[in-house]
Amino acid sequence: MKIETRIFGEIEIDDDKIIRFANGIIGFPELKEFSLMHDSENTGGGGIRWMQSLQEPAFAMPVLDPLVIMPDYNPQVEDELLKPIGSLEPDHMLVLVTLSVPSDIRKMSVNLRAPIVVHTESRKACQVIVDDEKYPVKYPIYELLQAAKKAGE
Repeated sequence: MKIETRIFGEIEIDDDKIIRFANGIIGFPELKEFSLMHDSENTGGGGIRWMQSLQEPAFAMPVLDPLVIMPDYNPQVEDELLKPIGSLEPDHMLVLVTLSVPSDIRKMSVNLRAPIVVHTESRKACQVIVDDEKYPVKYPIYELLQAAKKAGE
């Protein structure tokens, strides 16, 4: 499948790279097919990636592995919420959180309350709501990313 995207230009997506959300994502229930993208400067697993909509090429949301900014991130999620993607083994699970980047980049944050869970074998996914005050909707990460970048140099 070829699509013209706002961020990546024209891209070709193999069928085995399509991530399907049975119920869409929060705020966009009609968007059900995505592909996980990264730019050429970010090929490592820990950086910012993009969930690119295949139905709406102008829509791509930045996502991040929550363990990069919170190593003990381990929200409890009711099994019922994960039913759309089937049974999950930790080895076949990818958890991502959405990233908000306002005009003042120092106010960048992630939503730890609504992670995206992907079954890496079936490529089925869902976004769930975590009912735990420990995980805020707007968790500031600019300083954490800067510190991680300096540590990696």
